[in-house]
Amino acid sequence: MTTRIQRRNRGLILDAALEVFSANGFRGATLDQIAAVAGLSKPNILYYFDSKERMHNALLEGLLDVWLAPLRAIDPEGDPRAQIMGYMRRKLQMSRDYPRESRLFANEVLQGAPRLETSISGTLRDLVDDRAAVIQAWSDAGRLPAIDPYHLIFSIWAMTQHYADFDAQIRLIRGKRDPMDGAEAFLEIVFERLLRV
Repeated sequence: MTTRIQRRNRGLILDAALEVFSANGFRGATLDQIAAVAGLSKPNILYYFDSKERMHNALLEGLLDVWLAPLRAIDPEGDPRAQIMGYMRRKLQMSRDYPRESRLFANEVLQGAPRLETSISGTLRDLVDDRAAVIQAWSDAGRLPAIDPYHLIFSIWAMTQHYADFDAQIRLIRGKRDPMDGAEAFLEIVFERLLRV
């Protein structure tokens, strides 16, 4: 049974690891960096996680369920446009609430997804296939325009996660303004027009 201090330390380590991995990627992150951010010694870090790989895997395992929740929330019985717009809004909110997690996922995918390959080609693909079939059925029934459901989903990912993954670029271009200022209104216009029958 884990103690309160063990749970606290494990949480500190994972939060520090998330900070370091999201900023530097798996290859660029070191145990020394993670220990420094956590405010713990390297041996203390290794007591909880015997390798950098174990920390990274723990973060990725926890992330996937959170990341898939908005897509799972699309209701096949709901109004098609409302469901897709709701999905877009949830993904945008995740970019606001979980920017480090988004960058962690993006860094993993940019490296060829070596630690997520099974999950992406299994769980994620199955869910995307299922939701693409729902979108296709809506389109076939005339409830949505003829649109490739996979590219619609990919476009939502690209247009919402951009705000987390490329936060630095947006801040450098827009200055001190909130990088997401006006994003939801703009994306609503884009997707509302795209989804008109």
